[in-house]
Amino acid sequence: MEITIGMQHIARELSLDVENSKEELAKQLTDAISNGGLIELKDTRGREVLIPASTIGYVEIGPEEARRVGFGSL
Repeated sequence: MEITIGMQHIARELSLDVENSKEELAKQLTDAISNGGLIELKDTRGREVLIPASTIGYVEIGPEEARRVGFGSL
């Protein structure tokens, strides 16, 4: 699933492909924001990203379906 995070005072967005479900991501985000802690995300390549919850401007969570490849996806 693709997730895009917009940070305060930073023009560039952070985009990650993660294996978590939409419900897991939403719970993790709300817990970190309410506690003022860090959000720990691990992408599909194994990279870990730590984001201070207080710097998040918005979060876009993409659909859970896999991307289609080839001419049949048009």
